[in-house]
Amino acid sequence: MADIVELPDSPKIGRARRVLLRRLIDFVALPATAAAPQDRSMAGDILLDMLFHATEEERIFCAQRLKITKEAPRRLMRYLAQCKVEVARYVLEDNEVYDGSDLCEFIDNTTLEHRLLIARRKRLDPAVAERLCKRDEPAVLKALLQNNGAVIPEAGMDQLVEHSRKHESLTALIIKRLELIPSQAMAMFWWSDGATRRAILQRQAADRLELVDLCSDVFAIAAEESWNDPIAIKTLQLIERRQRNRRAIGQSEFDSLEHAVEVAAEKGLNPEIAQEIGFLAGVKPVTIAKILSDAGGEGLAVLCKATGLKRAYLPLLWKALRRPMELDTDEPHPQFAYVRETYELLSVAKAQTTLRYWNWSLSASYAPRPAADVSSEEELAPAQEQYSASERTARLVFGR
Repeated sequence: MADIVELPDSPKIGRARRVLLRRLIDFVALPATAAAPQDRSMAGDILLDMLFHATEEERIFCAQRLKITKEAPRRLMRYLAQCKVEVARYVLEDNEVYDGSDLCEFIDNTTLEHRLLIARRKRLDPAVAERLCKRDEPAVLKALLQNNGAVIPEAGMDQLVEHSRKHESLTALIIKRLELIPSQAMAMFWWSDGATRRAILQRQAADRLELVDLCSDVFAIAAEESWNDPIAIKTLQLIERRQRNRRAIGQSEFDSLEHAVEVAAEKGLNPEIAQEIGFLAGVKPVTIAKILSDAGGEGLAVLCKATGLKRAYLPLLWKALRRPMELDTDEPHPQFAYVRETYELLSVAKAQTTLRYWNWSLSASYAPRPAADVSSEEELAPAQEQYSASERTARLVFGR
């Protein structure tokens, strides 16, 4: 705790004003039982008016004196919190007199330095945390993410994930927050570093065993209805055990997914073969394009493990993309070695859940469309626009 400075002498300010200022500060700082609320409020109004004409040193003295008091009038304390940061830091750091409404007001009306102090407070309620998340201020966002006393709501986490597109250093902090949910993590995957990606794949993907058991009888019901409900089909595709598109074999020029990967490794991966690999793997064109064009390559590990491709096919896909397999010293290339290790660490169930989530959230109705192509019937309902996990993911990944 900083030492309280003495009220400074000034040749421009008479002794009477200095004494009066000190007495008023002492009075408003009295314990709750030592002064009537009406008297304290009146003294606070008088003191506040004097502070308007005070020097910076006098305001600092007042803020230090009232650093931990909860009894001082709120109007006075709100004024001190919005003074220059040299004054405000003494009351913004620790004083618990402020409620969420006060702190939101300070966030909107003060400086980045003030917001840093707020982000580091011992306790921050969800409304205040969300207000901080709305601003594109990396230093403040980092302080907030490192504050274990802050409660970040889902809407705030959405905003943090969006900010992390531009400020990638946030991803390693976001992944540590307990408030992060799978849809946010899966969106953030695409611009995260390798360590964060691995953490997302290991911590955020579900194995969906309970869902499969719960809905096992629904597959038979859907078959009885000739699979004529597109919403039911789309949902069951996300849940079912099988990943590959078995019906695609009869329509493809390749005998199997393995055959398509072998040809791609030999001839190179052109758009037609890439689309066939996605078709056989049971994912949409936008999903396979995102996986194959991703510089990190961890998506390839997910694709291979989820579709049952043996470990020998991962280097074939890597070769098909014409990426380096080895260094000049005949050692494996570090990035390929990292992707290969990711393949080994992944379970089939979690890899399938990840691949299906990407396919669900990135494809079909989630791909960006020109406004002119969207008819009034296709426009999203407000609730779907606001609450759909897949819609939020698509906006984050595609920057919509």
